[in-house]
Amino acid sequence: MTDLSRRGFIGTSGLVIAGAAAVSGRTAFAAVPEAPTMTSAATQAPLMPTSGPDYQPVATLNGWTLPWRMNGDWKEFHLVAEPVERELAPGMIAYLWGYNGQSPGPTIEAVEGDKVRIYVTNKLPENTTIHWHGQRLPNGMDGVGGLNQPHIPSGKTFVYEFQLRRSGTYMYHPHSDEMVQMAMGMMGMFIVHPKDPAFRRVDRDFVFLLNAFDIEAGSYVPKVNTMLDFNLWAWNSRVFPGIDPFVVGKNDKVRIRFGNLTMTNHPIHMHGYEFKVSCTDGGWVDPAAAWDEVSIDVAVGQMRAFDFVADEPGDWAIHCHKSHHTMNAMGHSVKTYIGVTKKDLVSRIRKAAPGYMPMGSNGMGDMGKMEMELPKNTLPMMTGYAQFGPVEMGGMFSVVKVREGLAKNDYKDPGWFKHPEGTVAFEYKGQKLAEAPRVEGPKVNPDLATWQVKDPRKPRLGADGKPLPGAKAGGHSNH
Repeated sequence: MTDLSRRGFIGTSGLVIAGAAAVSGRTAFAAVPEAPTMTSAATQAPLMPTSGPDYQPVATLNGWTLPWRMNGDWKEFHLVAEPVERELAPGMIAYLWGYNGQSPGPTIEAVEGDKVRIYVTNKLPENTTIHWHGQRLPNGMDGVGGLNQPHIPSGKTFVYEFQLRRSGTYMYHPHSDEMVQMAMGMMGMFIVHPKDPAFRRVDRDFVFLLNAFDIEAGSYVPKVNTMLDFNLWAWNSRVFPGIDPFVVGKNDKVRIRFGNLTMTNHPIHMHGYEFKVSCTDGGWVDPAAAWDEVSIDVAVGQMRAFDFVADEPGDWAIHCHKSHHTMNAMGHSVKTYIGVTKKDLVSRIRKAAPGYMPMGSNGMGDMGKMEMELPKNTLPMMTGYAQFGPVEMGGMFSVVKVREGLAKNDYKDPGWFKHPEGTVAFEYKGQKLAEAPRVEGPKVNPDLATWQVKDPRKPRLGADGKPLPGAKAGGHSNH
């Protein structure tokens, strides 16, 4: 696996205790598996099983799968909670908390019926725990600090042991200072494959987490107290154009799984296909009950998966359908200037600030191709180019790239789709078109070249220039 390294740990005194218990001491640490770490932000190749039941491993979008070792009949993993640096997209780094070098942490993969032993070492400056979101397990392994177990102090290692009782799509995250630690990026996916290799088998299986950050322009650390006004909407702590494509072969059966650990719901929409919703929080959807969608909403704390057959080649967009969630560094206090002529204002501003560029009079699309100076470590609202120009997107946006002739385990970006002749939308250059029919509306003064933008803080005025009866400054028309 590329960009993968291993590291050891320094022990103190203590014992290995059955359950979610502290591990320490030189003798005990000799039995602890090494903790792999990952530095690359690129999607790593799936980790193929070399023993035990066969399954199609997942490809974690801009992530990787945590290697394990067998110790008797236990499958052992080692997670390290620690501060990390994460590249959100080219040109912006965030200082986050995560696991094994990244945020989110590595995907854990195992098989229904496996007995798993997961060592968790805390290298954070405060206590932590891990909750295994959606799993059936002994109550003392559920990971709620203070309720089910002691918190894991900084510098200590605890052990979680449980048997995987059902297959499906799950998550892991802290239940210790949860608001801060999740806002800082601490989370990961946990995939449990069916023990029957033929059950709901697909050719390519992708997984990612939806998360969000509020990072002020020029800053590196998220604001952990933000509740709703996030400015960076991410998939696996990456934002477009930093999100890798989903690369699939033509006629592959494909599954896309995702979990939502943001503070709001997300309607995930894929272009070009209808798909079958195949898995939810509660488990697999019976094929007879599966329903067709082109968008599927995922609420906070939920997991969803859908399947489709990739029989339409091309570069198909996939994104959250909340329009603000496909933008980067969204400023929520920016005023709307659509229809406002700023020609005179611009000339005066340029005397004091040469090079000033007005924005927003005709919409925000021009920002997709503007190259303007930004504070260090800040992304533009829209960025990313494709073969026909700026994509005018950011945030939760990627591309499903369906290609003929891909090898089974080839996940490399194949570049932009070569459209067959005559299949791209084009400019009409024929005879002048007749005026389209329209509903007759009120007459508009032809001298008004632009829309008039009203300041709601000022009272409405009548024809005589005086305030209308009942008009108050700061009033709202819908109150």
